[in-house]
Amino acid sequence: MTSERTQPTTLYPELDEDALKRYFEALTSGDTSHVAPARAAEIEEARAVAVPVRVKFAGARGDKLDGVLWKHLVGTRERPAVIMPSPWTSYGWLVYVAQATRFAAAGYNVLAYTARGFGASEGEVEVAGPLDVEDAGKAIDFLTAQVGAAPTKLGFLGDSYGSGISQLIAAQDERVHAVAALSTWGDVGEAFYENDTRHVAAVATLLAVAADARLSERTQRAFDDLLANRNIEETLEWAAERSPLTHVDGLNGRGVPVFFAHAWHETLFPANQTLRMFQALTGPKRIDLSIGDHSGPEMTGMLGLPNRIWEDAHRFFAHHLKGVDNGIDTEGQVVSQVMWNKALEERPTWDAVTGSTERLYLTGAAVNGDGWGKAKTDGGLADKPDSGWNVRFQTGADTPATVADAVVTAGYAEIAGNPKVYPVQDINRADAGVWASAPMAVATKLRGIPRLHLAYTPSAHESTLIAHLFDISPDGSAHIVTHAPFTRLGGEPGQPVRAEIPLQATGYDVPAGHRLLLVVDARDPFYGDANQPRATIDIAADEDDPSYLDIPLG
Repeated sequence: MTSERTQPTTLYPELDEDALKRYFEALTSGDTSHVAPARAAEIEEARAVAVPVRVKFAGARGDKLDGVLWKHLVGTRERPAVIMPSPWTSYGWLVYVAQATRFAAAGYNVLAYTARGFGASEGEVEVAGPLDVEDAGKAIDFLTAQVGAAPTKLGFLGDSYGSGISQLIAAQDERVHAVAALSTWGDVGEAFYENDTRHVAAVATLLAVAADARLSERTQRAFDDLLANRNIEETLEWAAERSPLTHVDGLNGRGVPVFFAHAWHETLFPANQTLRMFQALTGPKRIDLSIGDHSGPEMTGMLGLPNRIWEDAHRFFAHHLKGVDNGIDTEGQVVSQVMWNKALEERPTWDAVTGSTERLYLTGAAVNGDGWGKAKTDGGLADKPDSGWNVRFQTGADTPATVADAVVTAGYAEIAGNPKVYPVQDINRADAGVWASAPMAVATKLRGIPRLHLAYTPSAHESTLIAHLFDISPDGSAHIVTHAPFTRLGGEPGQPVRAEIPLQATGYDVPAGHRLLLVVDARDPFYGDANQPRATIDIAADEDDPSYLDIPLG
């Protein structure tokens, strides 16, 4: 299935639980002697308007949910509010204490709560199922009763798991006026099962992280079935109910403003499925795309440090819930950070991210000499197809071309500017096909979704391929740009397959003198493998239907 190195026990490896507990204790007691001076001043300012209190409220089926309420002490009871369902973690509402306090200080009543089945909340984990949506509705009822008045406007904000619940309640409850969904999903089915390929590392990670949670029988069965490669259609039906994309008409019908934040190299909820949700929205919307992996870009904000993701979430709510003219509505819908640097780019829409597309054909001959490593034995990525070539590789062996070293945690090195260096020269060409472009004459901006059209012939009924796109420097060192899996199920051995493979969206600058390197192999620890033992994959020239890679240019 997958190796232990792809299964962290937390989705928040850099979160300091003790520091957050000290912060909360200072908030509730007023004793700031154990926090930094800057935090002490922040806490004293917040306590002057809203002192948080621990609460329990009845969710669906009467299950008691654990939470914290920031209710304003003075002034009108009629004010905007923010409700924050917790991420997929036993920390529960604790991860939000710094940002919830900021919202309270800015004039909102705030309720943060731990989702059912996690931490001190009762019930069982339903993966954003109907009971979770009902819980969110009960949270609105509870906040309204405690404050004594309905919010003037109400926003739901969640990170990771809480982001899905936030979208779903907004789609189904007209009392919700705006959503902020960080490190989120649009289609659970695609996040778990992309191009007929199981995301076994992601599912195994979610199970490992929820080791102390109480999963419902149906939730456990869905995860177990996907890992065991059984009852897939039934699991996808289960996932559809939990997918905001299924309920997008509810958001569009009321024009609910939605803010997304996502990482380019997301390994739990890859970007394309979130972008499909983003594109389906017709109301006010914005997406911030960043370097890193799941929840990494917003992590410093959870610790109470300056963070542009959280700052934009605050600005988005200030405009849509309080009517503040802060300019966020006139900025581009898409704000993206270029991978491995701090440059930000703003585009009016996602469609405007890609300016043009260049087609590179897979060929049998290297382009512009060997230039690096083993290029003499590899194919090329060229502006014209050629004929008479064939690449055959075997299935069953992993190669150094992998998605990442680990789910989630590898992204922190990327954020720090130290992306993994891949030893592509060590790839056994018996286990993969490799094609390199000519050196880039100028810096090339990849912006959008690369698409691979691949004609291949498998020797077995079923076949799995993983396409990895790398940036390779003149010295042979390589960094991953993007990737995607593809599985053909139930076909005839020896019959050609036409695979259309959208790679995950990217924002990446390939320096002048570097090449693009496409590696297609048959195994990756992140994915379930449908290949038969000792099978082969043939990728050959086809004059009528050549294989090619379309790269999106900014």
